[in-house]
Amino acid sequence: MIEVRVPDIGDFSDVPVVEILVAPGQQVAAEDPLVTLESDKATMDIPAPAAGIVCELAVQLGSTVSQGSLVLTLAPPDGAASTEADGAAPAAAAPSQPSPGAEGADRVDVVVLGSGPGGYTAAFRAADLGLSVVLVERYPSLGGVCLNVGCIPSKALLHAAELLTGAREASAIGITFGEPTIELDRMRGWKDSVVGKLTGGLEGLAKQRKVRVVHGQGRFASPHELQVDQERIAFGHCIIAAGSAAAQLPGIPYHDERVIDSTGALQLGDIPERLLVIGGGIIGLEMACVYDALGAQVTVVELMDQLIPGCDPDLVRPLAKRVGGRYQAIHLGTRVQGVRAAQDGLHVTFAGDLPAARFDRVLVAVGRQPNGAQIGAEHAGVQVDRRGYIAVDAQQRTNVAHIFAIGDIAGEPMLAHKASHQGKVAAEVIAGHQVAFDSRAIPSVAYTDPEIAWAGLTETQARAQGIEYQSASFPWAASGRALSRARSDGLTKLLVDPSAPRRVLGAGIVGVGAGELIAEAVHAIEMGADAEDLALTIHPHPTLSETIGFAAESAQGTITDLYLPSSRRSRGAR
Repeated sequence: MIEVRVPDIGDFSDVPVVEILVAPGQQVAAEDPLVTLESDKATMDIPAPAAGIVCELAVQLGSTVSQGSLVLTLAPPDGAASTEADGAAPAAAAPSQPSPGAEGADRVDVVVLGSGPGGYTAAFRAADLGLSVVLVERYPSLGGVCLNVGCIPSKALLHAAELLTGAREASAIGITFGEPTIELDRMRGWKDSVVGKLTGGLEGLAKQRKVRVVHGQGRFASPHELQVDQERIAFGHCIIAAGSAAAQLPGIPYHDERVIDSTGALQLGDIPERLLVIGGGIIGLEMACVYDALGAQVTVVELMDQLIPGCDPDLVRPLAKRVGGRYQAIHLGTRVQGVRAAQDGLHVTFAGDLPAARFDRVLVAVGRQPNGAQIGAEHAGVQVDRRGYIAVDAQQRTNVAHIFAIGDIAGEPMLAHKASHQGKVAAEVIAGHQVAFDSRAIPSVAYTDPEIAWAGLTETQARAQGIEYQSASFPWAASGRALSRARSDGLTKLLVDPSAPRRVLGAGIVGVGAGELIAEAVHAIEMGADAEDLALTIHPHPTLSETIGFAAESAQGTITDLYLPSSRRSRGAR
């Protein structure tokens, strides 16, 4: 056994460990970096003194070490059995050789299970790095849930809803249209054409990169083999990008075609006269916006005491006010007790004093569940928790060294853009790069009307965790651009550290196009910018983007587009 200790690092002591590059069970070569230390003057790697297998780590992230501190122990490479099933996978490993599989089976460097935004990104990045790749997808088209039955078709229908609503509300500014005519077949065809263009583009990108696409349901047959229908594929590494599925509720007659989930809602089979949406989260409210614009009488039932639970109440308020005046009803703090299918409709009962009601369709939108239990993970030794999630480290490794997991199946938040970034990390780690998934802010967007977008720390989280913060906001009622668009029902808010230099901790925006505006705030959080950086950034006028600058000026006490009490005004020079 070899004890690896911190060598002579000069006059430094109590230096923090900022990165651990190996894990128990990983084989390393002489001079391979093991951990990274970072002093106030330099960053340094501790290398392996000889080849071996990592046995036990003596440090963790955040540990402080000095010369002579024990880092880990190594066993001789020919004298210790691999423990990859018990520990995390290596931070950076060259593609391993697959174990012998079925006779004639494919043997590739990387198999990616799932071709959503995370999966296809991982597959394409791995191919760009010179690895042989097979991409497995259960749908007939690439793109996974997001492109086929999720993000993309829903945004296409939301655009149609925006046009319908805008035409009806244009009379407020002196423009009157006749009642729009909805041709459902043509709208459905247009939505499908948008999906087809994107999924067809992915097929072309896969061919250009020589990524072989296999369609079918993939399940692990062993730690180095994936069974896809009748084909068995052997691999050196696997990236699990199997996503999630719509969650279900007990007491709902799912066998009745009038009960739909988000996928069914996007099929646009008809426009029900009365629609019940169970779940007031992002998915439920986006579909409610679509069907309300199409002419359905929409009722929303939410178990929690506000729409979009977890989002700050002041951001939700403009949306709640607008839809509260449009929808048939919104019931908060309410639970659906049961749904009975009858010839004349779906009869729904509610817990409490709310009377039963009849609906033509019921949309169940109560969240999503990861597909961890659907992939035969136990045959590969991959640990899946009771909810279906797979735990990963900063390099996206599972507890099995050569198997990685990304996206919905790797934990919250379940967002396509998070999955894409994780997919690149996994592919680059497999190719031997020293990278990690380390984000300060992952934006969330509800594409409702108005949109809501937020990133970083929320006020709800800050209060729950006892984090000190300053909130500074700019109402869109004072925005020339919002007023000129006849949509002043918005707000831009920044959360900053109350102590100098007032670093930006979080941001929230509600209003038309909020999803397009949040990126500047996300960038600021990632860069460690402070409020002054945003306040001194010259934004074009008149735009909605300048509301971010105004919110930052409000935090600084330098704003002139609002009147602040003298106690909040800054008298410092620019």
